[in-house]
Amino acid sequence: MHALAEHGTALLALKAEDLMTREVVTCSREDTLQSVMVKMTQRRIRHLPVVEQGQLAGIVSIGDAVKSRLEEVELEANVLRDSYLATH
Repeated sequence: MHALAEHGTALLALKAEDLMTREVVTCSREDTLQSVMVKMTQRRIRHLPVVEQGQLAGIVSIGDAVKSRLEEVELEANVLRDSYLATH
């Protein structure tokens, strides 16, 4: 979409290499969910390649990250509620 806005119909004559990202932002399996979400937010990207020993090991999407974080928050809320109910 950015390329279409920038180049208009001339976009059709361009090659993928003319438009592709040159310096790809990546993460590793050891990165925290928070650091992955920060990278995605700061760079305004929706997919982050997971690289291990110079090889692609997977791809994390913003949907994956948000879903995981929501599950964490729900678990925390349930633990707090159960703890409160057990003491009252």
